[in-house]
Amino acid sequence: MLIAFDSTQQALRAEMLLEYADIEIDICPTPKEITAGCALSIHFPEEDLTAVSGVIEQEKVEIRGIFKPVQDGYVLIDRC
Repeated sequence: MLIAFDSTQQALRAEMLLEYADIEIDICPTPKEITAGCALSIHFPEEDLTAVSGVIEQEKVEIRGIFKPVQDGYVLIDRC
């Protein structure tokens, strides 16, 4: 799963909050298939989707969306 952002500030804030919540994440470049205002995205395991969404909503992190990888790119699954 992947979270895309509109700002680097929100990406870095989300990184800190998700690491604090002990969720395994990786910072990566935003894939070209996803239009976002920030070049950074966060990958996380699909089984952590509920926990990730909870942190994003509770802390009011502004995101472009949460995307799921599919065979030919990514599909938007949540905008929180």
